[in-house]
Amino acid sequence: MNAIRTTPPRPVDVTALFPQLAPLARTATRLHPRPGSPTAHDSSVGGPLLWPADEPWPHCDEPHDSRVTRVVHSPDDIRLFRRRQVAAAERLRLDPQAPTVTPEELEAAQRFREGRPWFDGPIAMMPVAQLYARDIPFPCPPDADLLQVLWCPFDHAMAHPKTVLFWRSSATVTDVLDAPPEPPIVQSAYYLPEPCLFSPEQVTDYPNPSELSEELRDQLDDMSRWETVDPALYSSYADDPGELYLNNLSTAPGWKTGGWTRWSPTDPVPRLCPECGTEEVPLLTIASSEWDGGSETWIAEEERPNPTPLPLGARDGNFTLISITGGNNLQLHVCPDSPDHPHIELLQ
Repeated sequence: MNAIRTTPPRPVDVTALFPQLAPLARTATRLHPRPGSPTAHDSSVGGPLLWPADEPWPHCDEPHDSRVTRVVHSPDDIRLFRRRQVAAAERLRLDPQAPTVTPEELEAAQRFREGRPWFDGPIAMMPVAQLYARDIPFPCPPDADLLQVLWCPFDHAMAHPKTVLFWRSSATVTDVLDAPPEPPIVQSAYYLPEPCLFSPEQVTDYPNPSELSEELRDQLDDMSRWETVDPALYSSYADDPGELYLNNLSTAPGWKTGGWTRWSPTDPVPRLCPECGTEEVPLLTIASSEWDGGSETWIAEEERPNPTPLPLGARDGNFTLISITGGNNLQLHVCPDSPDHPHIELLQ
């Protein structure tokens, strides 16, 4: 686990203004991924998995469209490119007069732009996240304490990678696979997570406005209902206080388990289990950022005076370097009656 991260108190006690929201509160766990060196025994993003040595590694056998992207890279190509970026930035930090780019870096950049040949065949799945129940609460089968999320690093029917979930008891894994296979190519560097450790923190989520009654939505947009609030707290939302609720008082942004579903750009859709028809619940949000320009009140207290340095090329708290379809979230939902039933992926 990483250092503690604490979400600041919400700028407004929304249930004091709108008591109807109180029974709708749900607990979510913000994960606050930050760069680290995880092992197979850690909860992590993009780290090694506690994978049994005698269990086959999953592959994606579906077709992958070579027309989706003109240039593809291997995971090692991307890791080397990132290391070169860091080395160049450090060179300039130590010596501002140093060359911005060296001949070797120019040559390497040209090779990177050219990419790798296309590969037709099964694609090894890539580790995205590993969650131990001892660290992070999430719905899991009674005989499991570990959730492993992998994905195929190519877009499929929807414009995002296809995910697979594995539930297991960590105590039964005594011989761990040391060197799992990697895909020969990936569609995008944004689909290769930068290894991170978590700093789990429980917060309270309220529904997106689109999941509230019309009467309550109208009340949220009524300026007179906000008259007791210090205008300085919502001056940027003076023309639309409902946006204050949406961005800062409802669903926590970033990587999280549980809570409420974040909706945007689409309105809510049914989340019925394909096998039994039960309404599926949020399991894990794979986020492209931890905050944005409208939700900076969610930045952790510990990082306001001393921000954790972002990886090169990242913004808005995107420490994992994952970006899904223009900065959206990939939200995984599971059946509360049986997590073994097919899960649902929502791009929002």
